[in-house]
Amino acid sequence: MSSSDVKTQFANQPTGSEVHRPHAVAPSQHSFWLWVMCLLGVDYFSTLGYQPSLTYELAGPFGPLATLAVVLMTLLIILPLYMYMAGKSPHGLGSIALLERLVNGWRGKSLILIVLGFTATDFVMLRSISLSDAAEHVRYNNYISAGRPFYHLAEMLQSYCTAHFGAWTRNYVHEQVLLSVLLGAISFFFWYWLRRGFGRRVVKLAVLLVMPYLAVNGIVIGWGLWYLHRHPDLVARWWELVQLQVRSSTEHSWLGNSSLAMVLLSVALVPQLALGFSGFELSMILMPQIRGRVDDEEQQPRGRIGRTWLMLALAALIMSLYLLGSVAVVTMLVPGGQFKAPGEAGHRALAYLAHGGLLADGQYAHSASSLFGPVFGTVYDLSSVLILCFAGSSVMTALGMLLPRILLRFGMEFEWSHRWGVLFSMFALVNMCVTVFFRADVDDQRGAYATGVLALLLTTSLVALRNWSKRQTGMAWWRPAAWHFGAASVLFAVLWVMVVLLTPSGLWISCCFIGVILCTSIVSRAVRTGENRTIGFDFVDEHSRFLWESLRSADFPVLVPHRPGLFSRSDREEKIRKDHHLDPGTEIVFLEVEVDDPSNFYQRLLIEVVPEETNFVIKVTRCVSVPHAIAAIALEMSRYSRPPGLHFGWSDLGLLASSWSYLAFGEGNVPWKVRELINHGEPDPAKRPRVVVG
Repeated sequence: MSSSDVKTQFANQPTGSEVHRPHAVAPSQHSFWLWVMCLLGVDYFSTLGYQPSLTYELAGPFGPLATLAVVLMTLLIILPLYMYMAGKSPHGLGSIALLERLVNGWRGKSLILIVLGFTATDFVMLRSISLSDAAEHVRYNNYISAGRPFYHLAEMLQSYCTAHFGAWTRNYVHEQVLLSVLLGAISFFFWYWLRRGFGRRVVKLAVLLVMPYLAVNGIVIGWGLWYLHRHPDLVARWWELVQLQVRSSTEHSWLGNSSLAMVLLSVALVPQLALGFSGFELSMILMPQIRGRVDDEEQQPRGRIGRTWLMLALAALIMSLYLLGSVAVVTMLVPGGQFKAPGEAGHRALAYLAHGGLLADGQYAHSASSLFGPVFGTVYDLSSVLILCFAGSSVMTALGMLLPRILLRFGMEFEWSHRWGVLFSMFALVNMCVTVFFRADVDDQRGAYATGVLALLLTTSLVALRNWSKRQTGMAWWRPAAWHFGAASVLFAVLWVMVVLLTPSGLWISCCFIGVILCTSIVSRAVRTGENRTIGFDFVDEHSRFLWESLRSADFPVLVPHRPGLFSRSDREEKIRKDHHLDPGTEIVFLEVEVDDPSNFYQRLLIEVVPEETNFVIKVTRCVSVPHAIAAIALEMSRYSRPPGLHFGWSDLGLLASSWSYLAFGEGNVPWKVRELINHGEPDPAKRPRVVVG
């Protein structure tokens, strides 16, 4: 969607409507909520490719218990939170839409920049870690690993880089990095379907990828649970290891050997397993794709909201069952040594079982089930690689759709970015740099990814708490919703701080995104100051509209901008007539402009025309820039009648002070800027209003 489309929608939306109205999805592009869930599952479900392995490497025998904590947090905290957000912001931007409504001005814009930085970190790291894990599945597939073609290619490239750039390049040029970059280039093919956003073709493709992926994972997990049922000694052995680890961890603590210690140890592992929370923020962006009811209202489409709740609930339930089952199967069936051996269970534990790997009881999976082996394992690898690559492309598309709609309000024009997929290519380049920086190591990227995920959850919970409390009266803080959102905010704040302390790389990446967006916004806003930022006029009532039309068609010589509060209108009129040598019979129309939120870029002015004894007063609100408002009104007055003269008083502000006042507060050296805007907006000198400064 181009930024001009966004400006058109912004210009046409009525007063009081949602500030951030995302793309208006055509009814022909709406899809059944279950199919949209598959598009959400491309991000959400794809973590099954690496989450079970990471869980075992981080938590060991405590993996199933820590995963149970993740599942309970998902179902009891995150799911109700995003259901609430879906009801309050049904047009696709979730917490970001509510945030600017709660905090206006530059403070609100700054907070949105911070949220965007963490959103970009979340989506960029998801793509990078997805491609890195897909490379693991390709690299250690039984058929590919036999010939190792990518290994020899990486050796040649490594020798070239070492000879020409130094020995330090050996850490960044090897088989894993090469495969990740190649998969990133190949996944660019998905851009053909994604370049226009999430249409019905993309939803169909997601269904074709997610359904087989869930099927092969369901087969592996279901077989593993059945095998554990047939071999209860494996479950008993796992439980002994858990108790042994509890005793060794609490031997010298006040907790002792208790169930409380087991719970606390499991919860302490949750920050490092936060990747299992990924996907919910994407659900808000995908919400406009869901087909609602025929009688849905535009402002509050209850049918779409209800079906979004169904999508969220079913996705959370499926992921919870798959995640808990996969971690239990991997922890109890895969020998611990196989996670350290190259090419075995590391970062691909379910694929290891699908290929028929060695089990904890000494048997092989292909011996226990004739289905498992190289053929089924290759089918599993292919399904995983496809969904992981598509997950990376889909979140980049979501980010490419999200940024222009929001940053347009910062004065950043993205019209150019939609030609030849420039924005998507930029994201692909950033992803390649991030992948190379982390050497395509899934473990190294885990912390940065978790930083973005938890930051978005923290933002959502805080925004939900603030939005809920702002709309309540009486004993609001004693109601269950306040306790729920408050507890979620505290929990995610603690988890986020723990992750940042353990792996600060995610915070640094987020700060880089925030800095780049902020600098680009400032430069773009400064460069575009000469553009017409007024995109329309609204009127307080029909009487004001009638008087406005009358003034437009009448010839009056003097339009006097007046700031209320400094002088009365009578004093202002007397001074203007004296300083500008105006005859007593010269008709004057006062123009009073009130700045609303100067942090916005575009403005749709609200006009009230008030007749006085001898003059008319045009009162203007919803203004973000005084010069642009005055210039727009003067040009409109010149369209159907003789151009008026704009008579200003002299400003006492210096050049630097007036420039800063204009950029930050929409005011400053008004006459000079008005003249520049008029000259830019009206090429015919005879139709230009005159600017007179006394």
